[in-house]
Amino acid sequence: MTEAAAELPQAPEEAKAVFGEFFPQAVRYAELLADAGVERGLIGPREVPRLWERHLLNCAVLSEVVPENITVCDVGSGAGLPGIPLALVRPDLKITLLEPLLRRTNFLQEVVELLGLDHVTVVRGRAEEVMGKVDPVHVVTARAVAPLDRLAGWGVPLLRPYGQMLALKGDTAEEELIGARAALSKLGVVRTEVLQVGEGVVDPLSTVVRVEVGESPGGVRFAAKRAKAARTGRTRRRR
Repeated sequence: MTEAAAELPQAPEEAKAVFGEFFPQAVRYAELLADAGVERGLIGPREVPRLWERHLLNCAVLSEVVPENITVCDVGSGAGLPGIPLALVRPDLKITLLEPLLRRTNFLQEVVELLGLDHVTVVRGRAEEVMGKVDPVHVVTARAVAPLDRLAGWGVPLLRPYGQMLALKGDTAEEELIGARAALSKLGVVRTEVLQVGEGVVDPLSTVVRVEVGESPGGVRFAAKRAKAARTGRTRRRR
């Protein structure tokens, strides 16, 4: 056990209620983050004492606004946040953890296998590179990846028509949304809102920016690229 791992606190009672039957896997994930996660530079050692409240539970409550039995892509998954906590509380979802860095995807693959998350797939790559390689999804999730306008440029084109992007944000969520409106409009976004989730679980509540698209995720800019990716996919399947 590393020095940082020794700082991991006992799981709070809220975690038992949130993760339910998957609580043992959540504890194991917290241990992996505090040990190998810190050792490999995926999470800072100062974050270990607040792993449960600030990270695992903060991400798990995102499930409150995710529909049932859908596909999800966690963009820039990093150490697996929010994708893995979401997977632990929602076995009905099919989740792709998308991450470009090899050391992170190696960690994610190890975690998925150790926790037995059969409904989770790890893909190495950047969002802008995987169109046509990853099927469009109902929901894109992200946390601490980039400002909203840039994040939307990566995540929105991965959505199915009428899908939504759910971005965990901080106190500046409203300001980011105002500043990103022009960029979002060009990407085919038709509705936006800021939500608070996690009542009775986390304090402060988790802030989520929900961005919904119409029939053309990514807008005109990505229509041709999406059509080309679809044609390429059909050609590959015929071979």
